[in-house]
Amino acid sequence: MNNQILFITQNFRYLTLIFGSLILAFLISLLLAPQLIKVLHKYKIGKQLRDKASTGEEAVIFKELHSKKAGTPTMGGIIIWGTTLLIVLLSSLSSWLNFTEHSLFSRRETLLPIFSLIVTAILGAIDDYMNLKGHGKSKGIDIKPKFLLLTLFATLGSLWFYFKLGYNSIHIPLLGDLSIGFWYIPLFIFIITATANAVNITDGLDGLAGGLLTMCFFAFAAIAYFKGLFILSAFCTVIAGSIIGFLWFNIMPAKFYMGDTGAISLGATLGVIAMMTDSIIILPIIGFVFVIETISVIIQITSKKLRNGKKVFLIAPLHHHFEKLGWNEATVVMRFWIIGGFTVILGILLSVL
Repeated sequence: MNNQILFITQNFRYLTLIFGSLILAFLISLLLAPQLIKVLHKYKIGKQLRDKASTGEEAVIFKELHSKKAGTPTMGGIIIWGTTLLIVLLSSLSSWLNFTEHSLFSRRETLLPIFSLIVTAILGAIDDYMNLKGHGKSKGIDIKPKFLLLTLFATLGSLWFYFKLGYNSIHIPLLGDLSIGFWYIPLFIFIITATANAVNITDGLDGLAGGLLTMCFFAFAAIAYFKGLFILSAFCTVIAGSIIGFLWFNIMPAKFYMGDTGAISLGATLGVIAMMTDSIIILPIIGFVFVIETISVIIQITSKKLRNGKKVFLIAPLHHHFEKLGWNEATVVMRFWIIGGFTVILGILLSVL
């Protein structure tokens, strides 16, 4: 009986931490976002539309669809990772002063996601700055250097997970663990780079990536909780709450965009959390929309190169294809959110099973 009471008490404390962190993150980001938007406007930190498609030709259709969005403030991802880091810092200070029992900074559970968030946010911020100044062929860090930098970061992470933490297997729902040995390293690199790029590719319509990311981080908060990683679960809800505050001003018509400093960092962090919770197989299900968006780009580029410029889609990624077909931007976003919601639920159920 005493053990049951202790179990209930401990779980209640963690649930309080998880939901309290969510609400606090939402409120802080909601209050700070308007101030950031004013700063971005003041210093004219606005989105510069790309002139060239990824395959080198003029981005005619893209400009046709989004010319009105040029100059909209970007780098709004600062509010997401900034709020997250602020709450982690406050929780650590509160714990150190014995005001609260738990800190969101945990060497075992949140050190690696926090490190990932910071490093990739800096990379994204550099890309956003280059876009602002019009540097680079594609107004930002060119695709190859950006990919190499992400790969370098992912490689360092993979070596840490494999040699330092001893990760060498993946969990397959309903079947069990599968040891893959040294192959864990290239798999880790692929997951991190793919997730970061997939989120970045999807971040093309008002509210699209933000809404999908919110659902994904809620999903991993649930998965982490069921695995007993309560601090990591709270960290996920902090990110989710911060995104919701950002999303309040990002839904159509967007007051600002998250930029690469948001999309790349949140994508990479999502990948790291998936690795930490041993949910690699679940990740593509939870992030299904990100997957199909990325596949649409791969198909389009491959088709252009192998079929003398012929396209499969009117424009890629997929969300722009539906825009060109005549779908209203809000319709595309809402329908992609609906699909994302279903796959997130499916992913959680498979993880629990």
